[in-house]
Amino acid sequence: MNKLKTGDKVPGFIGKDQDGNTISLSDYNGKKLILYFYPKDNTSGCTAEACSLRDAYPDFMEKGYEVLGVSPDSEKSHQNFIGKHNLPFRLLADIDHKIAELYNVWGEKKMYGRTYMGIIRTTFVIDENGNIQQIIEKVDTKNHAEQILR
Repeated sequence: MNKLKTGDKVPGFIGKDQDGNTISLSDYNGKKLILYFYPKDNTSGCTAEACSLRDAYPDFMEKGYEVLGVSPDSEKSHQNFIGKHNLPFRLLADIDHKIAELYNVWGEKKMYGRTYMGIIRTTFVIDENGNIQQIIEKVDTKNHAEQILR
């Protein structure tokens, strides 16, 4: 699949949130959406990123944005992550990484000399018509909300 770019229409998806509810992109028709992909619940970088988004959530809501996180973790893991860090937004359990593949953010990563497949941390800012306004590939986890709001 070709890499998505600013101005592109985002691919539709269906997934399950932390409570097992079916969520689809069409649920956000007519709404602005911050769709962020992150590697793993309760890791330092992912926690910093989620807490940055949590702290700015009122600002996002004021500007008309919903926030939706996606990782390959289970619904139960997401429930724990949300509860532990008081996250006010939904998280999708993309266990089979189908949504990540649709958005071309599932790929080869390297850590400590080991190569493996995983989520390439990326955020898509989507307008109310389903078009990409902004793509953030170099996510500053501690200041991610500021990166989006700038």
